[in-house]
Amino acid sequence: TFSRNIHGQTLSESTDSVFHGDVRELDILGLPKCDGLAFGFPCNDFSLVGESKGLDGTFGPLYTYGVKYLRAHQPDWFIAENVGGLRSSNGGKAFELIINDLKESGYNLTANLYKFEDYGVPQARHRLIIVGIRNDLNLTFKVPEPTHKDKHVTSFDAISYPPITLDSHNHDFTSQSKAVVERLKHIKPGYNAWSEDIPQHLRLNVKGAKLSNIYKRLDPKKPSYTVTGSGGGGTSMYHWKEHRALTNRERARLQTFPDNFVFYGGRGSVRKQIGMAVPPAGAKIIFEAILKTFAGKEYEVIEYKS
Repeated sequence: TFSRNIHGQTLSESTDSVFHGDVRELDILGLPKCDGLAFGFPCNDFSLVGESKGLDGTFGPLYTYGVKYLRAHQPDWFIAENVGGLRSSNGGKAFELIINDLKESGYNLTANLYKFEDYGVPQARHRLIIVGIRNDLNLTFKVPEPTHKDKHVTSFDAISYPPITLDSHNHDFTSQSKAVVERLKHIKPGYNAWSEDIPQHLRLNVKGAKLSNIYKRLDPKKPSYTVTGSGGGGTSMYHWKEHRALTNRERARLQTFPDNFVFYGGRGSVRKQIGMAVPPAGAKIIFEAILKTFAGKEYEVIEYKS
């Protein structure tokens, strides 16, 4: 989806300011120019969870549509997001190709793996963010210094303060089977379905997944593990105390969406929307750093190695 602001008009003032549809069917060359482009090309084929097909997958090559826009319209800056697994996909060749394509589009790049828990997001979510500024502007983006490296926001704090009211949007509880409830009773906070405390008859007959997040409870003293957009049984994320999966509103809290942000669609669709998103609180820090770079304002940065 591409969106823009037309001549200072807000989205509510202009009905043609949002283009929605399959990017492969979008007239990239016919799109209007913009000052900045933000795009998160699908990570499915670069994720370490799954088949990791990289550029050989269905979604891997979709980054080229962002490149096509950059070359056609030359915005002042862009920001592109993907999973950390992009760097190792296809033996590192995918990342090298993508970086070269972006550079050859005329941009000075700063690519960094952000650990969002170090920026106040109550979740261990690590994402590769590539910021590019057009070469002729003679500006270099610098990675903002972590704000919460020694004081992480915990999953307990994120979900509990303020309390989520029962009538909150997307706060629907899912029913748990008797077997799941019994299994959860034996799993301590921070542990998963392979806890030694689980009786033999309640253990899963699955090999090679002991480090997974299947039936893993949150540790209330730490940021949560990564919120995902899909998955089979046991991947819904589980409360540290109550014997149940998290609600979508609780997942949205871990992703730093405000409670008044309403997600539409069925429960599975809402879960996907939340899990596939970039945490707003983390994105805000990066966008503010881009604006400060253009405004010539200093901000705390970390040493960057390309």
